[in-house]
Amino acid sequence: MNELTAAASQVRRDIVRMVHGSASGHPGGSLGCADFLTALYFKVMKHNPAFDMDARNEDVFFLSNGHISPLFYSVLARTGYFDIKELATFRKLNSRLQGHPATHEHLPGVRMASGSLGQGMSVAIGAALTKKLNKEPNLVFSLHGDGELDEGQIWEAVMFAAHHKVDNLISTIDWNGQQIDGPTDKVMNLGNIRQKFDAFGWITLEMNGNDMDEVVATLEKAKSMTGQGQPIAIMMHTAMGRGVDFMEGTHEWHGIAPNDEQLAKALAQLPETLGDY
Repeated sequence: MNELTAAASQVRRDIVRMVHGSASGHPGGSLGCADFLTALYFKVMKHNPAFDMDARNEDVFFLSNGHISPLFYSVLARTGYFDIKELATFRKLNSRLQGHPATHEHLPGVRMASGSLGQGMSVAIGAALTKKLNKEPNLVFSLHGDGELDEGQIWEAVMFAAHHKVDNLISTIDWNGQQIDGPTDKVMNLGNIRQKFDAFGWITLEMNGNDMDEVVATLEKAKSMTGQGQPIAIMMHTAMGRGVDFMEGTHEWHGIAPNDEQLAKALAQLPETLGDY
């Protein structure tokens, strides 16, 4: 188990423990995207845990599918933005770790409230254009669910980014084929998402989001392709609930908390590598 894979295992432990502890939350997508966000924050992105909302001279990440906040909070804590003990307050009264990230809580690492789906692309584009105006060489990353692409605002933003050559933006789509009400092809069939981004004028890549080596390699490749006049989109294939066998590959664990027995079963499959909070 390499260092990043080990970190992702701990992050997955955090996710199931946090959701169990509050008896609410979204474990499915959080577990599926754990390898991606671990790779991004632990290795790929140039960021500073001494948090500054303006993010001058550093890379920036925006979580658009904000319901996978357990993952986001775990990775932020594990990379030094705040004490990992605070993870125990997830979704509790007066906690900074709300069910969906919120800026008014002033939690380090959170730069946008993402309770409503579909808005993260627009915010990421604005941040990317700001960095261009400030002549900063840094990049902006964003993450979106495939079900989130049902939102029309996403496609307006996709058109805007290509037209304005926002080539310091790397957006990743969690293409797991599941959303809250069922398989995406049953709820709203989007067809071939990569072909759509291609048609809109983006550079596109594709990867297995649950293969850590492939995630790192694809993110590094995407970074090398910035500055060429086009935004970049990565189609990331993941299994919802990855790492916990009874949660994997189904929309049923999109927003359900495990009970005591299910938590124990999940933790038995996820090695403790960095120490539980």
